[in-house]
Amino acid sequence: MQRTYCVRRTLPRLTILIASAWFVCPALNLSIRAQVAAEQEIVVTAPGWPSAYGAPPAFSESRFSPLTNAYVLPPGGVYTSLIYELDVVHFRSPDHHWTQELEIGLPYRFNVAIENNVQRYDGDLQDATFSFEARYAFADWDKIPLNPTIFAEYKMGIGDILHDEGAPTPAHKFGPGGFDKSQDIPDAYEVRLLLSEDFFDKVEWALNAFFEQETAGDRGREWGIAQSVETPLHLFHAASLPTPAPDNKNVRTKNVQPVAGTAAPWEELKVGIECQFRSFSDKFSRGSPYNSFVIGPTASWKPTRATSLDVSPLFGVNHKSPEMQLFVVLSYYFGGGGPGAEAGGEAPASTRNR
Repeated sequence: MQRTYCVRRTLPRLTILIASAWFVCPALNLSIRAQVAAEQEIVVTAPGWPSAYGAPPAFSESRFSPLTNAYVLPPGGVYTSLIYELDVVHFRSPDHHWTQELEIGLPYRFNVAIENNVQRYDGDLQDATFSFEARYAFADWDKIPLNPTIFAEYKMGIGDILHDEGAPTPAHKFGPGGFDKSQDIPDAYEVRLLLSEDFFDKVEWALNAFFEQETAGDRGREWGIAQSVETPLHLFHAASLPTPAPDNKNVRTKNVQPVAGTAAPWEELKVGIECQFRSFSDKFSRGSPYNSFVIGPTASWKPTRATSLDVSPLFGVNHKSPEMQLFVVLSYYFGGGGPGAEAGGEAPASTRNR
């Protein structure tokens, strides 16, 4: 009887103990998990300029410099620009061009663009050409040396040919009436190979090899190479990490770091040098093409993250080259993309904007 009484008295207490453990254990488990989570790394992202497929911001734009393109825009990125070109050539009046450009970044390293060129020469003002363009990068940034990108453009002629495209020629050699301005600008197609690289985060380089062929008229043909090298003078701004929140819940934050591509420095001012060699011929001069070479300084200023002003005064090195070519590019980037391999960037359609 004594043993039975002890068992009956002990069972209720044991039942209460088991029930209490049933409710307490989950709370202890959550607490343990919270302590383990507190020991794990917490990655904090900083607001910054995203990159196009891992590329530095300078190569994530449409235009690298007034003469060169480099790589692609991020998916969803929209780039607009107004380009002014002044050509000062022996024996003829200065030639002015204004080009409006709109480029959109698509997924899988594709870009598409449209471009319209307005020309003023010797008192004539006309809408000269309208272009459709496409660009494709073969791989994410730095997966292939020099990051090769291919560019294709189809240009529709709208206006008239206002001056000869060959070597500088005195007006009297075209006859008593001078150059015949009644000829229509023919359509043309162009392909380019774009190469670009960032060396030691201090030297930025881009090279464009191009070939253009007119489809009618005198079937003008042009090929050449444009090259640009730039370096930042100052990095006035850099994206900084946010200050961690107060540790009110006794959670320790370890190894706070940005996501790759989101904390890139803001390169407000860059300077460098660029040059262009071009060889032009038509069906009458295939054996004796007109070759020219221009070279000069270039500078890029970013008053805001989305706005850029690029200026390049280039000078000819021989009597067949232009005396001077001045390029001024004002551009604005409408965002798009985000951090990561498929992200978009800060990082341009005709290399010469004729």
